[in-house]
Amino acid sequence: MSDGLQVGVADAGRAASLLTRGLVALSLLLLVIQACFVVQARPQDLVTGARGMADIIARAMPPAFDQFVPSLWPVLETVDLAIFGTAFGVVLAFPLAFLAAANVTPARLFYYGARAVIGISRAVPDLVWALLFVTAVGLGPFPGALALTVHSVGMIGRLFAEVIEEMDMGPVEALTLTGARRLEVFSHAVVPGVLPSLLGITLFRFDENLRSSIVLGFVGAGGIGFQLLSAMNLFQYRTVAFLLIVTFVLITCAERVSAYLRVMVNRG
Repeated sequence: MSDGLQVGVADAGRAASLLTRGLVALSLLLLVIQACFVVQARPQDLVTGARGMADIIARAMPPAFDQFVPSLWPVLETVDLAIFGTAFGVVLAFPLAFLAAANVTPARLFYYGARAVIGISRAVPDLVWALLFVTAVGLGPFPGALALTVHSVGMIGRLFAEVIEEMDMGPVEALTLTGARRLEVFSHAVVPGVLPSLLGITLFRFDENLRSSIVLGFVGAGGIGFQLLSAMNLFQYRTVAFLLIVTFVLITCAERVSAYLRVMVNRG
């Protein structure tokens, strides 16, 4: 009788598990269906519009390789936007991250204040920041650089704070017991313990900023994105094709260099 009861309970448990999985799968399916409805998905338009897409591709061939020299300065602007945004983002995020890490912050007031600043700068997309800075300082690469900096503060600050909170507190406690001052504990225990991870996060953020700097050009923040938008507005499809090739090469090279540097940092 006892064995039969156990078997019945096990069967009931399996049935409940299957029912739960079925409900979850149904919920996900309904979620996807409503998403398709809200975005007004029309797959048939891709079929009917294939001819127009083929026409644009035909007019974009061959790419305008004579635009190589004129595109060098926008490419440099794009790379420098990413460098500026990453560098100054790290400089501003570094102290905020230590204030926002619960295990090393000097006071809870600083903790909540730093978390608020990080949250606000991360919550607003870099494209919106760019629009705000374009309105404030005008067109050009500078508003794009400011937008990447502010958004990087939020993204880098959050990741830095998480790394610091997960660090080994043994060296910190040991130095504290010897009577070391807070600055000495910070420089001799905290920084060496988290530096490799922080460098890896910085390189990853540079990758993201490079992609974002191209998009920011569409709102007047300079770089290759602005040149690409101008070519599209003038229906210069061959130039568009060339700029897309340049963008692909630029992103690929940046990824390879960043990956190599991350490996070197981890080995070090």
